[in-house]
Amino acid sequence: MDKYKIPNVKTFEYTKIIGLENIEFGKNIIIDDFAFVYAKGKIKLGNFVHIGIYASITGGDELTVGDFSAISQGVRILTATDDFKDWGFGNSTIDNQFRNVQSSPITIGKFCIIGANSVILPGVSIPEGAMVGTNSVITKDLEPWGIYVGNKRVGTRNKEEVLKNYEKFLATPENERVGSLFQ
Repeated sequence: MDKYKIPNVKTFEYTKIIGLENIEFGKNIIIDDFAFVYAKGKIKLGNFVHIGIYASITGGDELTVGDFSAISQGVRILTATDDFKDWGFGNSTIDNQFRNVQSSPITIGKFCIIGANSVILPGVSIPEGAMVGTNSVITKDLEPWGIYVGNKRVGTRNKEEVLKNYEKFLATPENERVGSLFQ
């Protein structure tokens, strides 16, 4: 089943997208069952992007996800959130004059992996090749090709080998590049 019938995008019976008109889709995208995308602001999904089961994208600000990136199961991407530290209180049932809503775009670069059940907070940039470990909360910009647990860099991805694999991908006939869901 392909619930939304978006060209080059595979969705399922229980995929939920609100604000479809605000999303720019690349090619060969999979948005799993029970994933929730609320696009009040502009969202741009690159080519070969996977949004896993139970992932959600909310908040209303902009989001860009680069080519070949994965948003694993249970990930929460929040382009806006309430800040209760100072004067704000309430939630979406309260008028914004009483809330301290923090809203900023999020950018996820090419070749990124966001591990299961991680949370990405407003205004964060996750640059090319960065990998976020499972159950991380990302509150600040990361560096390219780093491996992170939370905001702490714990390693470096092998950029050379990833890009070598990318060259091999580009040299492969187009009909052999995609997974079985697209064939």
